[in-house]
Amino acid sequence: MPHAPAAIRVLTVDDSPLARELIRFLLEPEPDIQIVGEASNGKEAIEMVASLKPHVVTMDLEMPVMGGMEAIERIMELHPVPILVITSLSGVRTAFAAVSKGALDVIEKPELTPESGASLAGTIRTLARVDVAVHAAVRVKAGPAPLPAPGRRGSVVAIAASTGGPAAIYQLLSGLPADFALPILVSQHIAEGFTQGLADWMAGGSRFPVSVARNGEQIKPGQVYLNPAEHAMRLRGERIVLGPHDPSFLYHPSCNTLLASVAEAYRGGTVGVILTGMGDDGVEGMRAIKGTGGITLAQDGPSSMIYGMNKQAIDQGLVDTVLPLDQIAPYLARLGAK
Repeated sequence: MPHAPAAIRVLTVDDSPLARELIRFLLEPEPDIQIVGEASNGKEAIEMVASLKPHVVTMDLEMPVMGGMEAIERIMELHPVPILVITSLSGVRTAFAAVSKGALDVIEKPELTPESGASLAGTIRTLARVDVAVHAAVRVKAGPAPLPAPGRRGSVVAIAASTGGPAAIYQLLSGLPADFALPILVSQHIAEGFTQGLADWMAGGSRFPVSVARNGEQIKPGQVYLNPAEHAMRLRGERIVLGPHDPSFLYHPSCNTLLASVAEAYRGGTVGVILTGMGDDGVEGMRAIKGTGGITLAQDGPSSMIYGMNKQAIDQGLVDTVLPLDQIAPYLARLGAK
């Protein structure tokens, strides 16, 4: 008889016994996930990662002896492993800073519901697939970016991203010059209540303003607008329109909704960028951009944390240019130069 696949080994790190017990309770029904250890501070976590060799670590940030931020940095130096930061809404901005230290994703502390448990398990399964050692090596690579065709220019940039997106977008924005002349609209799958913290963190690495989009706001050159998690975002002319999510969509906020509306508003002036992420959200949006004569770019597989939505867009022939993450900003800079 064939052997059953090995369970995903999880180490939970939190100074609260109740918080650790909640995670254990939520994951207990999942036959493919096993809690192999619990740590109450960062120092214990480093030791247990070395001895237990978990596939995924869930990490709190505020702990005695050694906090999560230092622990993440040390773990990624000594024994790289996918790390999921679990935080309260009040700690969101600090939590996204943990992504810079090597954490792969950030989620809100779960509730005692089956839906919350299923969501947590799904995130753990996704992160368990990531080879963090390879991913870290790719992030530091650099090379000359290819040049857009002579005379090609954009009027607006629309970016779609999911798992791994916060770190990828941060790197992309930090690589753009201060005189970049196009507005940038971003749809990043994220939990409700987290978008402001994401914007605050990204602003720290960008040379221009990053904000959560507001209904009726007119977009301006050289500014970044994040799609709030609570709303679907569209463009009507040069103004942002926020509305309810389509309940049939699995992912929020919807990348397809944003990209398709930008394509309708700006036609051939749209530059669509699809980055790392699970699923296929953004693929139909890229189809709309390509169909209206816009420019389509995608992050390549080796530099992606999850080669999913971008791979689907590439495989369906919807992408003009495929680039490593470190080459996307220089390419955009050429399209958006003053």
